[in-house]
Amino acid sequence: MNGAYSGWLIGAALLLALAAVVTAVRDRPMGPVLLAGLGLLELAVLAQAGFALAGLGHVVEKATFIGYLAGTAVIPPAAMWWGRAERTRWGPGVIAVAAFTVAVMTGRLLQVWNAGA
Repeated sequence: MNGAYSGWLIGAALLLALAAVVTAVRDRPMGPVLLAGLGLLELAVLAQAGFALAGLGHVVEKATFIGYLAGTAVIPPAAMWWGRAERTRWGPGVIAVAAFTVAVMTGRLLQVWNAGA
């Protein structure tokens, strides 16, 4: 796993979480900006999963690592579905929590990855 790419991914997820919090505070439903942000976040997470699975050989805790990878890949589509269904301020709130969770889980992925290095 590339530390620079993961750092960029964490930053992008936190930026999306901030945009979602601002949208929720303004009492607006999820708009196209948050929807596009979730889509881009999902693509970035899937690319990271591809890179990580290619070099999985040196990871000590494989089950934990794969669990975090799978969980991270499932969160943005679930948030997109839930955010579109909830047309109040809580839709962007769900997106903020999901984006923050992706950032935290990516950080944890780096910890598990570096433990085997």
